[in-house]
This record gives sequence, C-alpha cells and structure tokens, in this order.
Amino acid sequence: MSSPRKQTTAKHTPQLRHRTSNVAPDVMDPHMSRHKSAVASSLDDVIISPRVPSTVRPARGSPDVVEGDEVELSLLDGDERLRAEEGFGDDELATMKSKTISAKDRRAMVLLIILYLIQGVPLGLALGSIPFILRDHLSYSQLGVFALSNYPYSLKLLWSPLVDSIFIPSIGRRKSWIIPMQLIIGSMMLYIAANAERLFEHPADNIYELTFVFTSLVFFSATQDIAVDGWALTLLSKENLSFASTCQTIGLNTGFFASFTVFLALNSEVFSQKWGIPRLTLTGYLQSCSILCFAVTIWLVFFEKEGRESLDKSEMTVTTVYKTIWDICKLKHVRSLIIMHCFAKVGFQANEAVTSLKMIEKGLGREDLAIVVLIDFPFQIIGGWLAAKWASGSQPLRPWIWAFGPRLAFALLSTLIVYWFPTPPLSYSFLVFLVIHTVLQGFASTIQFVGISAFHTRISDPLIGGTYMTLLNTFTNLGGTWPKYFVLKGVDFFSVAHCTVKDTDTEFVVKAAECVSELGKEQCSNIGGECVTEQDGYYYVSVICVTFGVIFLVSYIIPTARRLQALPTRRWRVGSE
Repeated sequence: MSSPRKQTTAKHTPQLRHRTSNVAPDVMDPHMSRHKSAVASSLDDVIISPRVPSTVRPARGSPDVVEGDEVELSLLDGDERLRAEEGFGDDELATMKSKTISAKDRRAMVLLIILYLIQGVPLGLALGSIPFILRDHLSYSQLGVFALSNYPYSLKLLWSPLVDSIFIPSIGRRKSWIIPMQLIIGSMMLYIAANAERLFEHPADNIYELTFVFTSLVFFSATQDIAVDGWALTLLSKENLSFASTCQTIGLNTGFFASFTVFLALNSEVFSQKWGIPRLTLTGYLQSCSILCFAVTIWLVFFEKEGRESLDKSEMTVTTVYKTIWDICKLKHVRSLIIMHCFAKVGFQANEAVTSLKMIEKGLGREDLAIVVLIDFPFQIIGGWLAAKWASGSQPLRPWIWAFGPRLAFALLSTLIVYWFPTPPLSYSFLVFLVIHTVLQGFASTIQFVGISAFHTRISDPLIGGTYMTLLNTFTNLGGTWPKYFVLKGVDFFSVAHCTVKDTDTEFVVKAAECVSELGKEQCSNIGGECVTEQDGYYYVSVICVTFGVIFLVSYIIPTARRLQALPTRRWRVGSE
C-alpha cells in the first residue's frame, strides 16, 4: 500500500477542488493517493491537491482578487510557485520570507491539520483497514463490491459547485458545510461502532450494507474536504497561504495512517500479545474518532469565527461552473489528456488492489504489512522532494513517462514475489527485501505523481485555475479507481477451486460454487473436505494488467504525452480552438 498524495474556491470565479488519499493514499492513492507497492495502500488513487494561491488578472479598474488554485500535491519550489502564480519579484519574496508566521496563522494551521485529519480517518478505513479485515470472510468479487466505496472521493467534481455556491451567511460560507458534515461523520462512526459485531461477524450477508455505509462515510468526508479546501484560502494570511498544502498533507496522511497502518497493527492479536498491550477493537477506535469529530465541531460552532467573503452573485453560480467544466472538456488536447488519465493506471491495478491481500493470504502478518508500509512513508516524502526538482523543468511529463517502465516492472516483480512467497515464519532477510521493494516501488510512484502534478499546474488557465485543476484531478483519481472493481471480480472469474472430500474407502471431488474466500474454505471444511485452488486468477489478472499497461504505454501514452507537453500554454485555454 502507499501513502496518500492521490481543491478550492475563490472570490469571483468559483473554485472547485480536489486532489486525495490514499488512504487511502491510488490512502491513503492522500489521497494523497496511492498503494503503490507490493504492500501498497489505497490512497494512491486519491490525489491530494494542496491549496496554492493564484491571482486572477482583474479587468482594468477592478480590485485585485485572490483566487485559490487546486494543485495535486504540487511539490514545486515555493519561490517558483509564488513567482509564477502571484507575480512576486525577488525583493517581495525576500520581504515575505523575513516575516515570521503570526500567532493567528499558527492557530489556523493547527485547525486545518485537524480538519484534514478528520477526513483522513474514513479514508484510511475504507481504502485500507476494512478490506484487509473483510478478506478473511469475503471473495474477491465481494471485495470488488466494497471497493465501490472509494468512488466518492474521485468524483467530488460533480457536487463541489454546490458546496461553493450554497451556504448560510450567518453561519459562514465554509462552516455551513463543515459543521453538518462532521456531525454526520461522527454519527456514522458511532453507528458502525454500535453495529460492528453484527456487520463483521458475517460480512458476506451484510456486504451491501457495509458498502453503503462506508460509501456514505467517504462521500461526507469528501464534501467536508471541499469546504475545508476553500476555507484554507481565508484562514491563512496571503503571505502564508502556501502553508495550506503542508497542512493538508500532514493532516490527511496522519488520519489515513492512523486508520490504516496504526490501527491494523494495534488490531492484530499477534501484535498485542507480542508487545503486551491491549488489542484495539474497531468499535473502540471508531468511538474515539467520533469523540474527536464531535469535539472539533463544537469548537467550530462556539469558538471559531469565519471571516466574510465578498462574492459576486452574478458570477458565483452553479450553472457558470458546470458550463466552464464543459468548455474545458471540449478542448481537443484536454480530451486526449483525459483518455490518457483514464487508462494510464490500469497496468498497476492488480498489484495495487490485490497483491497485499495475497501476501496476507500467503502468511504475511497484518502487523508486518503495517510496519513495511510505515517504513515506506518517510522515504516517500524524501522521494517527493527529490522528484520535485526533476519535474520542475520545461518537461514535467518526462519523469512521469520514464517512471512507467519501473512501475510496470515492479508490478510484475510483485506477482513473482506472491508466486514464490516463502512459507511462514518469514525470515528477516525476506522482510528486508520486501521493505526495499516497497520503497523503490513507492519512489517510482512518487516520481510519476510529482511529474503529472507539475504538468497540470503548468497548463491550467489561471483565470479558472481551481475548476481546471479539479477537472484534471478528478480524471486522474478516477483512472486509479474504476479498474479496481473489475480487477477484483477478475481474480474470482479466472480462479478454479475444488472442494476435495475424502472418506475411508473413496475420494470424491465436489465442485465448489465459491471456494476462494475464507468463508468458502470454512464451508468446505465443515463437510470434512479441503479446498484446493487449482488455478489462481490473480496471476492471470496481473499478467493482463501489465500487458495492457505496456501496450498502452508504447502505443498511446508516450506519443501523446510528448505531443501534449510540446504544446504552448495558450493552446490549453478555453476559447483557444
């Protein structure tokens, strides 16, 4: 699993936002994104778009208007960002750097980190921990149904104009959405906690209720994220606005890893016995998170005031935003980019969606998986900083293209690791190898993420930056989300399993309708048989994905990316064609 990476509003032109994930970073894929290793995390598919300030060029005689630009975790140098987007010169930058962060901004940064942490908790559960808990009882097809709960975070574009445009002035433009969303999130966590025993004792019988509950939880978290992204623009002063992306990255990643890596380890009986600590149950964890959610909401209601924003009602309409989105989609080059985004991640999906589940099935402990992912996290941060320097030139898509080959190679290597997975107990040398494999795979994913983020930043029209970035991020996220359902269904489709039952004199074979999940194996065991998998569909799906990835890379991605990168910036503007 990988860490999250995987948008905002403005005065005048409505700004949509979106990155994650990342977990629940492709979780969370911080979204922030991104399960990018043999032991990958779901947030790779949730791109976290940090808040980056930009300036709308006002008409002659009109006041300057500061606009929030949504950028998918732009790790570009802050000075370069400010020069490009705010038009600051070297003297102005030096003056800004000499200023210390005010107490007001420090309090605002703490608040933003906590708000982003709250949305990271559901992502870490839905994209990380829960699929691992359910794997003991569900088939891959049923896990594919649960994977639908990831979709809301990839589709925020569809309702973000509503969040930007509808609010109660007496409460505040952002608090009008943040307060009810957090109350709903906290209440849903209490509902899941109260019904955890019923829902998870026989999850196969409750798969649709589980999917609905966690889809709703992710939906409300995504809606809260839209409002928080916009509030970051007014909470922080102009000179410290770039710190919003830092707050988002820290908060979302912390929430995601608390719900995935930390919870998965503390929930393990082996881990609790080894270290002599009480086992953390899902009920206890959700109750604690709901208390945090309610406490922060109470603080917002009684102690946190939201500054008023002057809005031009004639421009701040839902219809205007949706029309802008449609105009962007009609651009020829944007359509080519969207096609590339929708299929670019297919080659890695078997690795990111199934590999870690297969390793646990082969004997890798959940606590070992959590430790491997946790070790990978700081290396991703370092890799992101190094990759940012590479992607900051005139060809930001170059590192994105070059990293495709290593990622596909790591996906194939992950398949071979599963195939030759050693019999437990696992040796120290194998765990070290697994960590190295995870770190290198995560680094390749980070390079791609930074490259495509830099390209999106470069081509987006500053006059409609938030809308433009949200649209591009939506299709980037969706490209890592939609294949998961079909990949998980494909594992069961290509698998062939038999339940062999023996007696004293004869041996006969019963064709099992479902002998892939732990539930199917248990049913076979109840009749005195042994569930034998003759053909594991994972290997077939993995080869199909990697093969498609190689063909699509050579035939479409490389020539298209080079062509799009060579286009002048003006060709990406609405009305240029």
